[in-house]
Amino acid sequence: MSKYDDASWHYGGDFPESLPQKNGATHTGMFLNWCINHDLISDELKEDGAEEIEKLKRREITGADFVMNACDGKFSEYDLSDLGNSFAKDYYADDTDFGNRYSSFADDYVNIFDGKAEENDYEYETFYHIEDTYENYDLMAQVIDHRFEEWKEYIGS
Repeated sequence: MSKYDDASWHYGGDFPESLPQKNGATHTGMFLNWCINHDLISDELKEDGAEEIEKLKRREITGADFVMNACDGKFSEYDLSDLGNSFAKDYYADDTDFGNRYSSFADDYVNIFDGKAEENDYEYETFYHIEDTYENYDLMAQVIDHRFEEWKEYIGS
């Protein structure tokens, strides 16, 4: 099994003590939320996480809540469909040809929220201080939408 991300990789390291562990899954949750909303998830996840997926779609929980509660803080290839995995391997994973040519998810995530902070005359203390809100998800979802279209062109689809 190929694991894309694990919240414990984040909160287990150089993580601010003042933040909840869930903040280690904010970025992952935004990506997985987008995948859920674009039907790029596996049948297994649809079945195992059916109740949580419905809550997510109704915006009763965030993507980070979903990752922490329905996926035990982990995000792997088992969570995505074949198309979802192809996209994640090129965009979510670090140091890929697609990411180097266009941008990676991590770079887009940092850039969009650093830009938002700068516009509002503040700075995030760390990557983990980015708020797990639907306002932020909606910003990130627009970027992922754009990258997905670029990616489809990149793979010739």
